[in-house]
Amino acid sequence: MTLKPLALAALLAVPAAGAQTVNVEITNLTQGIYFTPLLVSAHDAQYHLFQSGTDASAELTAMAEGGDITGLVTLADSIGAVSAANPAQGLLAPAASTNASLEVDSGMVLSVTAMILPSNDGFVGLDSWPIPSEPGTYTINLNAYDAGTEANDEVLVAGAGGAPGTPGMPAIPGTNGGSGASGVTTEEPNTKVHIHRGNLGDSNASGGISDVDSRIHRWLNPVARITVTVQ
Repeated sequence: MTLKPLALAALLAVPAAGAQTVNVEITNLTQGIYFTPLLVSAHDAQYHLFQSGTDASAELTAMAEGGDITGLVTLADSIGAVSAANPAQGLLAPAASTNASLEVDSGMVLSVTAMILPSNDGFVGLDSWPIPSEPGTYTINLNAYDAGTEANDEVLVAGAGGAPGTPGMPAIPGTNGGSGASGVTTEEPNTKVHIHRGNLGDSNASGGISDVDSRIHRWLNPVARITVTVQ
């Protein structure tokens, strides 16, 4: 039997057995924290892009300290993940939302990462959440994590902050960051991936212990909400 072009196109458009369309909406719940480019990935359950209680990989470190998801995208590709990189096309501002649509296979799990600004090595994350096979809408609240790779000194270092292995925070979005801080701490006792303690900050814009404004850049978990719609 020979298929006509329209019939052939319709056949090719039919999803593979077990495939599902999943829409992922990410909302920033904070007052003054920005998310760097997000990585949204569906992958096999045996893998993790990050995991609490373990050492941060080089790829996770680059994202958590400088917002660079290039390495994590390469890692996700190497494990056969279906990904949406940077769905917000830049920073995701406080109270803003963005969406990603993925075609996933049965049994896949969902992971999400993005650095939080301002922070030394903080990131918002979802670790290998099992994607339901039942169609519906599911809501997940996300915490902020600390990669454990850099002391949370909360000192802004223009140009150098954010490079893996270099102390200091990347530039703070907007104009409400301070300068000239002495630093909150020089140590990170927990060097594993763990729940972030939050920014301490202060209200001194030209000194003090922190370049983070405590009136704007403090947060309580959760810092993000994900709405997953399985079709």
